[in-house]
Amino acid sequence: MALLNSFNSGVAGIKTFSKSLEVIGDNIANVNSTGFKTSRVTNQDSFVETLRAPTAANGDAGGLNGMQVGMGSSVSSISQKFTQGALTTTAGPTDLGISGQGFFKITDAAANTFYTRAGDFRVDELGTLRTNSGMLVVGATAAAFSGAEAFSFSKDGTINIYKAGSPTPVTGGTLELITFANPNGLKREGANLFSNLGAAAGAENSGSTIKGDIIQGTLELSNVDLTQEFSDLIVAQRAFQANSRVITVSDSVLEEVVNLKR
Repeated sequence: MALLNSFNSGVAGIKTFSKSLEVIGDNIANVNSTGFKTSRVTNQDSFVETLRAPTAANGDAGGLNGMQVGMGSSVSSISQKFTQGALTTTAGPTDLGISGQGFFKITDAAANTFYTRAGDFRVDELGTLRTNSGMLVVGATAAAFSGAEAFSFSKDGTINIYKAGSPTPVTGGTLELITFANPNGLKREGANLFSNLGAAAGAENSGSTIKGDIIQGTLELSNVDLTQEFSDLIVAQRAFQANSRVITVSDSVLEEVVNLKR
């Protein structure tokens, strides 16, 4: 019977706002994750049942407006906000924060390519710049940091190596920031990593004039706004409760229908 449609709408709403709660929970859990970008959910109305199609006027007969009943809601998109996170000073020589657009390019042992905003790097025993998980930071010359030499990073990513007894630094490579036409096309891989699986983000662009600066001795913090997240959490919770109430009321109405014969 038609009353079952309200069940479907209530269930669809619960599923939709359950996903919203998952995303909000993930955002809050990563409030202190380096370089984390907050996600947001947008919803859309679901399938619509057409009871009467709209018609135009025909001579003396007037037109008719259509009659349609919606069947609840569904998730339209889950996207990330690539807004700038605050830079915090760490004074770590291999801590690199990005001010502006772009990603560091890194590769794993199998030569798979990833991108990250988290610049908490380290130098291994061979003098190679790597992530904390051991991935290679692309752009640094192999063994560039070996010996007792001092080093620094310029804003454009140039690595300056200061050899003992020489006032002029030598170049140890350049960390090129990678930008994409559609960063939301990147796939989250966990551990602050993204991949361009399916190339939905577009081609790599290392020569962009709008890429950001690399600031040595800093790290980019998460851009999660706790005030906004808690506000969204309350809205999603109330929406979940309201849709639960639709199911409860629909059940009560059906119970009354079943009991009509008594």
